[in-house]
Order: sequence, then C-alpha cells, then structure tokens
Amino acid sequence: MSTVSFTTVDVFTSTRFEGNPLAVITDARGLSDVEMQKIAAEFGYSEITFVLPPDNPENTARVRIFTPTTEIPFAGHPNVGTAFVLGQQSEVFGKPVGSTLRFEEQAGLVCVNLKRDGNHVLSASVRAPQPFMTGRTIHPETVARCISIPTEAVRTTTHSPLVVSVGLSFVVAELADLPTLALARPDLAGFKAAAGPTLEGSHDFSLFVYVRSPDSPWDIRARMFAPLDNVTEDPATGSASAALGAYLVSLEPEPAITRSLTIEQGVEMGRRSLIGIEVIKDEGSVTDVTIAGSCVPVMKGEIAY
Repeated sequence: MSTVSFTTVDVFTSTRFEGNPLAVITDARGLSDVEMQKIAAEFGYSEITFVLPPDNPENTARVRIFTPTTEIPFAGHPNVGTAFVLGQQSEVFGKPVGSTLRFEEQAGLVCVNLKRDGNHVLSASVRAPQPFMTGRTIHPETVARCISIPTEAVRTTTHSPLVVSVGLSFVVAELADLPTLALARPDLAGFKAAAGPTLEGSHDFSLFVYVRSPDSPWDIRARMFAPLDNVTEDPATGSASAALGAYLVSLEPEPAITRSLTIEQGVEMGRRSLIGIEVIKDEGSVTDVTIAGSCVPVMKGEIAY
C-alpha cells in the first residue's frame, strides 16, 4: 500500500475554521484519475487540488482541481490555497520556491504572487487565466425557483441574471436585500430544470447571488449554490467573485478604470470569507482580473491508496 501526504487550509480568512476549506495533495505522482476523484469525494470539500510536476520546467507545477464529482479547469480558492501551501515549502519538485508561482491548469497558465513576511506567506494573489466573457441571460423566475425566493426579489435594475466567466462559468444575479439573501435555499429540482450549456460547454448550473449597498457598492455580500455538483453551498468562491467583479466594472461608464472590490461570503454558513478582487478596464474592455486572500493552516496527514 502506498500513501500520499495532504495539507488542509482554510482559504480567504485568517481565522481557523472559517473561510473555505481546501485539501492540497502536495505530490500526486502515482495517483490515477479515478483515485483523485475518489479522494476528492472522500474529503467532500468544494474543491481539492493535486500537485504534479509541470510539463514545462519553467513553471512551478501542474495543478489539477477536483470537486466531489468532477475535475474543473479553474477555481479561485484552490489556487490561493495551493500557492499558500507550496509557498511555505523550501522547494517544489526540486526547484526553490519564490514569490511568484506558475501553475499549469486546464484553463491555461495561472500566475500567483505571494505576499511574504520572511518565510511566512501572508496572502496570495491569482490572475484569472482567461478573458472575461458573458453568456446567456437567465430569467429571474428561474433564479427565484432555484433558491426558493419570490421572483420580484431578483433585482434587474443594473443587469438581468446571466452567465459570466473568467475561466469557470457561473450565473450571477443581484437580490433585493440582505434578508432575501439570508432566506435563499437551494431547490434541486429547480437547478435541474435550469441547467443548460455554460461557456465551457458543460451543462452545470452554479448560481452566485449577491447584494450591493448603494452607499458602498463595491463591498458586496454573496452566496453560491451548486447542488448539481454536490456543493449545496460554497463558503467562498473566488472565480465567481472575479467574474462578477469583472462584469460590474464592465458596466461602469469610464472606458479606463481600476477598481477594487471586497466580496464577503459564507456568513450564513458560519464560515465568513473575505475575497479581494481587482479589475482593470482599458479602452472599454476588462483586461485583467485578480483574486486575493489570506489562508490559515488546519491539518496535515497521509492518505493510503
């Protein structure tokens, strides 16, 4: 029997047992695809990462990301957490670890910058690997049915619900107020009825709902539901936050702007997370999106296979 080592961290928080938990298999050589998927299902986290030697030696590692049911091309909190874990090591596959890491992923090359205090990693900033894109619009009634709220509680003043992506697709929808956000409950039948092709061509339906205050429009409160992927609710979703931030900045009238957002998520789950997003728009188009956050270590161990 062989073993692989794992480390778990809570991501987008500096408080243990808050934020979004992530398991990182720091050397996944020897594991098959089937074994990776079974390990991800065993942990039951929204995502787990498997670190492998890079195809290009100029890069840090090849990183594969699995949910409990499938492999996905990109996600925010797995990259922040994986960079945090690897950044604490002196080397990765024989190469020294600096403050810039380059991960080969299905969505493309993901660059991560670490903020350090000596050898201690304080936070990580991830650049989205793909251009910002929008997809189909979703009827407010569909969103309301998915999360068991009245249709009139889905706000359409700024935008209609729609599919957005910077590497992984989500439906984003604005809700009327915080009490409505707190009442949201996923309805599996509603999600199954709503599922359709995403920007990546799959038929998933992950729903990111949020509330903005007119007094502080760039401080956002959100929740994310993906029951079709066995993630009833996610306490922190960096890729959805990045896509939402990119979309909201794209709606701003200025042709060139740099905007910072803070997205608070997981409060209703008792796992408060804080996700930092920076969006750069130039000549009317979003050109760069970064996702930043802190992590705290939780567990280490071994998995037999």
